[in-house]
Amino acid sequence: MRKIIISLMVCFLLLNSTAAFATDTDDIMVVGDLLLARPLGIVATVIGSAVYFVSLPFTIPSGSVQHTGDVMVGEPFNFTFRRPLGDFRKYRANIPAERPKEEQKQE
Repeated sequence: MRKIIISLMVCFLLLNSTAAFATDTDDIMVVGDLLLARPLGIVATVIGSAVYFVSLPFTIPSGSVQHTGDVMVGEPFNFTFRRPLGDFRKYRANIPAERPKEEQKQE
């Protein structure tokens, strides 16, 4: 177990350090997304769905079914299936999300 934790820590350090030297096409982020983030997103979606259904008896009376579904199922689903491969801008603290190119051309 200790070797797995150390290996994961080294992988995360490598992914974070290479992003500083990357060009506009960041191949390391795409590979990391494909091999690590997407499978974890699928697991989060499945676990979130199970927790959502278990929480229904509590959320129905309080009227928070929609919000709970968005947080527990919608966000992991969007992270996993609707986000462009390798694009973590929305999920990183100091990097603003990129605007669509149509909006940039209008300025």
